[in-house]
Parts: sequence; structure tokens; C-alpha cells
Amino acid sequence: QVQLVESGGGLVQAGGSLRLSCAASGRTLANYDMGWFRQAPGKEREFVASIKWSSGSTAYADSAKGRFTISRDNANNTVYLQMNSLQPEDTAVYYCAAAYIPFSGLPALRVRGNYNYWGQGTQVTVSS
Repeated sequence: QVQLVESGGGLVQAGGSLRLSCAASGRTLANYDMGWFRQAPGKEREFVASIKWSSGSTAYADSAKGRFTISRDNANNTVYLQMNSLQPEDTAVYYCAAAYIPFSGLPALRVRGNYNYWGQGTQVTVSS
């Protein structure tokens, strides 16, 4: 079992930045690909960013490209999401997730159903 705990959310003004962290416990994140998703009120949970364990390759939703950066520290079992130039439409609960799908490509990490473990989420609110 992998337990994931997100932190770093909060209230920020438009144009500001936040850095989300996702700490894993229970077992190592080695061999797990990681993703960040978000869910705004009344909307489906949507893909934000992902990172492969093996290669470190990353992928982003169009809404996140150029503003968000996903990274991971395998030694410390932690994944990060640096969010810059935040806008009110980025307001949502942000979730990190771990997927064990060896030999898969980045496109598979855009699919919620491919993830094995989820955190409880952290609220990000961007005021205008």
C-alpha cells in the first residue's frame, strides 16, 4: 500500500505561485509513475501533469503548459507541482496519484482509471 499526502495548497492572488508537495509513505515510489489531477466544484476530476518514474519524462494538460512544472525526488519519495501565473480558473482541489503501469507511455497517465493510489487532496484557491 502507498499512502499519499498532499500539502502546499492555499489562497493566492491571480498571478501568484504555489508549490504543491505529495509525500508518500508505506512503500517506496520506485517504479510508480506519478500524476497530478484537479477537481473544481461541479466538474469532473481532470488531468494536470504526470511524470514517468523510469525516464523522468513529463506531460501536461494544455491549461498547465508553460505555467506548471511537475518534478519528483525519488530519494525522498516526494513529488512536486510548481504552479506559476495562477489564475482564478485554476481554483480546485488538487490530487496526486501513483500508477504502476510498467511499459506504458505518457498518454496512459492522463487516464484517472490507470492510477492505483490517490491522496486526499489539497485546496488551491486563486482570487482575482
